[in-house]
Amino acid sequence: MENFTMLQFFEWYYPADGSLWGHFAAEAQRLKSMGFDAVWLPPAHKGMAGDQASGYDSYDLYDLGEFDQKGSVRTKYGTKDEFITAVRKGQQAGLHVYADIVLNHMGGADEKEPVMVREVTPENRNEFASEPKQIEAYTRFTFPGRDGKYSQFIWDYQCFSGVDYNASTQETAIYSIQNQYGDGWQDVLDLENGNYDYLMLSDIEFRNPHVRQELKRWGEWYYETVGMDGFRLDAIKHMPAEFFNEWLDHLRGKYNREFYTVGEYWAPYDLPSMHAYIESTNNRISLFDAPLQGNFYKASKEKDHFDLRSIFDNTLVQTHPQLAVTLVENHDTQPLQSLEQTVEHWFRPLAYALILLREAGYPCVFYTDLYGSTYKDKGTDGEHYEITLEKLDSLESLLHIRKNIAYGLQTDYFQAQNSIGWIRGGDKEHSDSGCAVVLSIGGDTAIPMQIGHEHTGKTFVDYLGNFDHEIIIGQDGWAEFPVKECSVSVWARKI
Repeated sequence: MENFTMLQFFEWYYPADGSLWGHFAAEAQRLKSMGFDAVWLPPAHKGMAGDQASGYDSYDLYDLGEFDQKGSVRTKYGTKDEFITAVRKGQQAGLHVYADIVLNHMGGADEKEPVMVREVTPENRNEFASEPKQIEAYTRFTFPGRDGKYSQFIWDYQCFSGVDYNASTQETAIYSIQNQYGDGWQDVLDLENGNYDYLMLSDIEFRNPHVRQELKRWGEWYYETVGMDGFRLDAIKHMPAEFFNEWLDHLRGKYNREFYTVGEYWAPYDLPSMHAYIESTNNRISLFDAPLQGNFYKASKEKDHFDLRSIFDNTLVQTHPQLAVTLVENHDTQPLQSLEQTVEHWFRPLAYALILLREAGYPCVFYTDLYGSTYKDKGTDGEHYEITLEKLDSLESLLHIRKNIAYGLQTDYFQAQNSIGWIRGGDKEHSDSGCAVVLSIGGDTAIPMQIGHEHTGKTFVDYLGNFDHEIIIGQDGWAEFPVKECSVSVWARKI
């Protein structure tokens, strides 16, 4: 079986110049040759900030860069035609293309409405801070620029469970909408703040059957228009799990396709909640391994005070490897973002070795680690920063090793706090496969490991180029595999 790898082909600060779709189309063949099998593209629909919107501020799901709305025709990433062309180019290159789906909330409504609400306590959304009262809320979406093309559905306050702005008083608070579907929040698994149904903007009301039906119709239109191979689901911990059971079952049944799906249930130190979501969705949806990313972050900060033997403790890849999408970074954890949890640059090659060169998990590589990035933004401290993130020089080598060499039985040598290693014994389907991986977060060291009798007498070299010398595997299949301080080395057959 081949080792599959996903690429997140964007980062938060990618320039808003409409070039991303063309960039991906031009890169698709090279990405496939580098060892990628699937690409996750950002939300393609129009956001409330028009051509400056990342897409996570959903305005019109049917506007893929086709209509003059929110001050532009194109989106941040390009036009509808460029998007469809990019997907086709990716698929022609042999890549699976996953579309980002943002259904938790909408923003940028076209009209205000009088809405009955109750204000809630932000720290405990189950606690009402007011009696029912009427406010003016931006909850009516008519999409005048699209003028009913593809769908004539009008979104109004009955389609939402909460808002955060009273236009009549210009006050900001969290308001629970008192609609016919309930006078409180929807049931979600995440109990942070009492109930974490409400995240931002106009929160979609999934208890409304007309909403569920419209989103299924939209899913059909989206697939028939674009032809994507799967989905990445945004902010799923803020939504009832039952909705995506219904939505995915509908599309999978109608088109008789798997539609590989990974969800963002971001809970770095709350693995039980992730397990509960998996149970509620009956293994329909893979999840990003937020706890593992959290461990990478801690290891990179604590350096030699961290115990590398615990790197997989309390992670999804440890408990549900078949559903774990492993990652080092994403657009939310990168510097200056709201969920900033950036893995230090020195540790990134080690982290990528841990997700790319082992048996378990479906690794997802971050755009910036492949291409680099420079951007400016204001930090949470109010100060302005200019950030430069260098691409990882070792990443292409690690991808080559994953695709061609890292196969066969895995044996772990997790015996020291500051240095660990493992063996991939190789298999018959991949000639010259098999490798020894060694990581250190302390000083220079070496780990004796048995790679197997079938490699006896073979010459091994460090594919990451940290050592010039060669190693001859002993008669018993053992050898000492060295690694330099705060580094990773991958030893495999010299070809």
